[in-house]
Amino acid sequence: MRSADLLPGIGGVIGALGTPDFPGALTGLLRAVAPYTYTVAFGYRGTARPIDLHDDFPRAKRQVFVTDYQAGPYLLDPFFLAATRPVPAGLYRMRDLAPDRFYQGEYFRNYYVRTGLAEEIGYFVDVPGGATVVLSLMREEKPFGAHEIRRLDSLRPVVEACLRRHWGGLAARLMEAPERGRDPTATGSSAPSRPSAPAS
Repeated sequence: MRSADLLPGIGGVIGALGTPDFPGALTGLLRAVAPYTYTVAFGYRGTARPIDLHDDFPRAKRQVFVTDYQAGPYLLDPFFLAATRPVPAGLYRMRDLAPDRFYQGEYFRNYYVRTGLAEEIGYFVDVPGGATVVLSLMREEKPFGAHEIRRLDSLRPVVEACLRRHWGGLAARLMEAPERGRDPTATGSSAPSRPSAPAS
């Protein structure tokens, strides 16, 4: 796919900023570049319980990927640990952030193996107030190829700018509801519908 072919999708993402249509527009653009199975955007700030900003899991999968994750396993998640350091903004493979012997560790054996994923990669984006948005792209069937990673990374300036704009008020939301685990403005399989309004 040529870069010019992505311009309509990029325009759609920009046009959807501040509305409930934004996550779907963004994930549609990313899937056009490299198809994948699931998306989830978590908001992190320090060691506070992460909140689910958006996901497209079916109900049965959401139990594992969101509800069970927020119950405690996130504390050992390489993405959570990287967000609390924090790492510079960028696109990362989980395997590149995971500690040595990750596949023999508690997080993988007791939780991550239940997800059935072949690979998870994530855009890490810092937002004001010391918070981080991690937009995870997940595949069940096979890992991402090197050429797919390069193409997704080429969209990083667009992804970072849009995530900062759309979820710029994340830090305040985390402080307001640190235990709820769900952003009231989130979109996803279990999110209530809401009228369009500018994101804070």
